[in-house]
Amino acid sequence: MAFHLDIYLEENRKLIDLELSNIIDTISGDHTDLQRSISYSISSGGKRLRPILCIASCETLGRDASDLVPIACAIEMIHTYSLIHDDLPSMDDDSLRRGKPTNHVIFGEATAILAGDALLADSFNLIAAKIVEKSIPPLLGLEIIRDISSSVGSNGMVRGQSLDLFMEGSSEIDIEIVEEIHRLKTGALISSAVKTGARFAGADGDILNRFTNIGECIGLAYQINDDILDIEGGADFGKSIGADIKKKKLTFPSAAGLEAAKKKVDELTKMALSEIEKFGDNSMALAAIVKYLGERKN
Repeated sequence: MAFHLDIYLEENRKLIDLELSNIIDTISGDHTDLQRSISYSISSGGKRLRPILCIASCETLGRDASDLVPIACAIEMIHTYSLIHDDLPSMDDDSLRRGKPTNHVIFGEATAILAGDALLADSFNLIAAKIVEKSIPPLLGLEIIRDISSSVGSNGMVRGQSLDLFMEGSSEIDIEIVEEIHRLKTGALISSAVKTGARFAGADGDILNRFTNIGECIGLAYQINDDILDIEGGADFGKSIGADIKKKKLTFPSAAGLEAAKKKVDELTKMALSEIEKFGDNSMALAAIVKYLGERKN
């Protein structure tokens, strides 16, 4: 049977969007500025890459992912929090996200900060609630919370953002520093999404490590591709072209050159695919997503 990636992505995006809408309606209360701010960013039309990768990883190991959807949504909520905060004037100072004004431009900095804070806290509350409801075993739930929180905190995404800010404008162009920033700021949560899907499906030991490595390859390739698109643009890129150059950010092309950056994306994509394809027919969705991401233009 032929596999149609566009159908798979669209069906899962709709599934995630519906679940997120229900979650946000439950946790946000009445229509205050905070609720509107949260809804604005959650419903801004993202690819839902991280939750879909989480689902596809689970399915790669032959496990139905229906009960995983709320956890996948929690990961998307964390991603949305990070975008709201990254766009703030004190951080990356961006006025455009996914082709729309950024959250703080619409709602002000204070409300944007609080919306991000709420999404981060509520994401872990959502996972904890699934443990209390016995939808997932307690130990599994705690392991997932540990994995995700580690990918977000001072040794993960937050550290990556800190390094990114610290190195902005630096004349020290070091490819190892660039890779570390990318692996932490972008790659850590993507890798955690892949790992969470596998862990939910029962993976441990070597299998879990293999999925972690797959996620790390995907995450680094994704961010390097973002660096490339910041220079070359692309269809519906949704962000200001050349923003990284204007801010003198350390990027893979600035450190190694544009062609080397493209080659690195290709190498990382092939590394991920070589591991994924060992899991047989159930890996078609995950493999197709990785191929798509390696060639994406937005």
